Amino acid sequence: MPAVDLAVMTKRDLNAALHALPADTNETHWTVANPEGAHAIAAGVDAPITVEIEGHAGYYCAGMNQRATVIVHGNAGVGVAENMMSGRVHVKGDASQAAGATAHGGLLVIDGNASARCGISMKGIDIVVKGSIGPMSAFMAQAGNLVVLGDAGEALGDSLYEARLFVRGAVKSLGADCIEKDMRPEHVAILDRLLADAGVAGVSAREFRRYGSARGLYNFHVDNASAY
Repeated sequence: MPAVDLAVMTKRDLNAALHALPADTNETHWTVANPEGAHAIAAGVDAPITVEIEGHAGYYCAGMNQRATVIVHGNAGVGVAENMMSGRVHVKGDASQAAGATAHGGLLVIDGNASARCGISMKGIDIVVKGSIGPMSAFMAQAGNLVVLGDAGEALGDSLYEARLFVRGAVKSLGADCIEKDMRPEHVAILDRLLADAGVAGVSAREFRRYGSARGLYNFHVDNASAY
């Protein structure tokens, strides 16, 4: 199990070592000590490995992740799991703005709260936030699922496309073209799976409300001009 100390090794050298791993590597479990909020730790990893970061991470931690499991034993800065393609990213603390932004796949789990614009322009990722999320979350969200066990801030789902939003707590306000929708059996099944994958026990999918696009802004219409 490779153990890296960022008080000794540079972050650039760490990421270079992770990028150089072959698909059949036997170095499948890495630990990173003394991250001290450094940016872009474990960004661009493309190997079926686990990377455990023993502390707080800065901006764009695990960005562009493919196949790897990245665990942050602390908080994460702006853009954690940004543009992730596959794999799993688990933040044991809180996340800053734009968590999971533009991500195409994989699972992002945040044990604490996420700040503004969580899931902005998400394109297929599944995001589970066990706390609350800030304003403008899921702005222009195109595909995937955002699950929030706590509350959601202002303008949730503004200008979204076909992403599904599940919120257990209160929603301060909905953004343009975002409406509450029925929870059908297929949505309960999706939510049950995501809660299980995120390690959430004792919470029923029936406690959530679902939000999605009213599809009123898909095509320009002059009557909707003020909403664009």
